[in-house]
Amino acid sequence: MGFTRAELESFIGATVDDLVGPDLRLLFVGINPGLWTAATRTHFAYPGNRFYPALLQAGIIEREIDRGTGMSDADRAHLIERGIGITNVAHRATAKASELTKQELIDGGEVLREFVRTHQPRVVAVAGVTAFRTAFGEPKATMGEQARAFEGSRLWVVPNPSGLNAHETVDSLADWYAEPARAAGVL
Repeated sequence: MGFTRAELESFIGATVDDLVGPDLRLLFVGINPGLWTAATRTHFAYPGNRFYPALLQAGIIEREIDRGTGMSDADRAHLIERGIGITNVAHRATAKASELTKQELIDGGEVLREFVRTHQPRVVAVAGVTAFRTAFGEPKATMGEQARAFEGSRLWVVPNPSGLNAHETVDSLADWYAEPARAAGVL
């Protein structure tokens, strides 16, 4: 599946439904949907994104997900059955996360707090330390488990799987993602 630039640009401002089920143990939180994500209705969907390959390598999921073409209903069911959910800090699709305003991230952080209170995952893993710092007013936050709980859930900040985060590899992302998955009882 491919998209023209014009087709992708038609998804600017679109939203993507959260992936969440009844036994949510591990909630991954992206920054916001990219245009490919909006076009395919699949979180972390850009073909070069390493999120699903890292989940597979870590053993968090048990089958490959073709993010470039969009998740099948069976893929969604597999994640939900494993107790995995996905949402974003901000919900407006953009070509680049840098197009979000500081206020959008702060407002999105408040929405995320309510989401976590409602769904009560064991663990929340926010993918992207810079967005986390902005959204939650924690300018010195570092990667890894955070000292404080987040609306009753354990909280990790993990690397963003975007190809723009070039110093991370599928191997290193798998290591980062495995830690909160173990804490959530997914691994």
